[in-house]
Amino acid sequence: MLWFVGLGISGFKSIPNEALEVLSKADIVYLEQFTSPIGKSDLTKIKNATNGEFKPAKRWLVEDGKEILGNSKKKKVVLLSYGDPYIATTHIELRARAMEEKIKTYSIHAASSLTSMIGECGLHFYKVGRIATIMSEMKSLTTPYYVIYKNIIEGNHTVLLLEYNQDKDFFLDPNDALKGLIETEKGQKRNVISTSTFVIVASRIGFKDQSIISGKISSLKKEDFGLPPHTVIIPGRMHFTESDALKMFGQCIDKPFDNSEKTKKISKQMMEKYVPMVRDALEEVTPLYKDQKEYQVILENAELYVQDAEKFLEDGQDEVAILSIGYADGLVDALRLAKGLDPKM
Repeated sequence: MLWFVGLGISGFKSIPNEALEVLSKADIVYLEQFTSPIGKSDLTKIKNATNGEFKPAKRWLVEDGKEILGNSKKKKVVLLSYGDPYIATTHIELRARAMEEKIKTYSIHAASSLTSMIGECGLHFYKVGRIATIMSEMKSLTTPYYVIYKNIIEGNHTVLLLEYNQDKDFFLDPNDALKGLIETEKGQKRNVISTSTFVIVASRIGFKDQSIISGKISSLKKEDFGLPPHTVIIPGRMHFTESDALKMFGQCIDKPFDNSEKTKKISKQMMEKYVPMVRDALEEVTPLYKDQKEYQVILENAELYVQDAEKFLEDGQDEVAILSIGYADGLVDALRLAKGLDPKM
């Protein structure tokens, strides 16, 4: 059989009593440390709580899974992990494989830093959007950048997990992650991240030395966030109760504010660009056809498409709005071409 057991977020002392009993009766205990580190003292205590074989498990061993599944067919095996066992998708996949091979699986859940940190910061958990990971390879930041963008547009908060490399004992520094996002902004230009963006850095949640520091990115540049692991949270639209709680629960260098006010949907950005452009072109080309009645219906349709585009955007039908302004632009371009004018002007 195979047990998936969560260690909680406070080291050995947060391990549930039920889990300690399972550890004491297990033939083999694998301790997975690639999702988050475990201190030497806690590691020793966990090892002493097991009576069977104790094996630290690196990422490749869990992802491969053959050794763990092979032993689980004949022995009682436990896979221990920081937080809750099913936050890591690797563990879910391993459990599915075990069930396919007719191996009995059991679970012991525990607190996760992902859920705990939201409450510790005073934020509303139901407002957390898609989670992203930032790696030290800065070329990979386009994906987390657009995760932040989409979350902010919807008014949601973005949790950014920072790279942890167990083999190299490496933790990505929060300020390096934020610098990477600002560099990504220079290329993407969606007005998502700037030095004035309000962020929260949550560190070592669940431990005695946990830290929550928030403020503008520019204000956090020289901050010492203490020992890792760290997590960056970029708030979306904050309710006043969230702002008030954040100021009480952590250190706020700057007064909390709404990041979503400055970021607009791509569709709205496009409309702000194309509606004035099409209207100017339509105004320029209309006098050229004042004596040609057969073209009046085309001019009228172009104007109606512009009006429809604005109305569709207001009603939240973004895709239809873009189509409408595209139709208007096409009609105006055709009229310009018929008079020998450059449609791009």
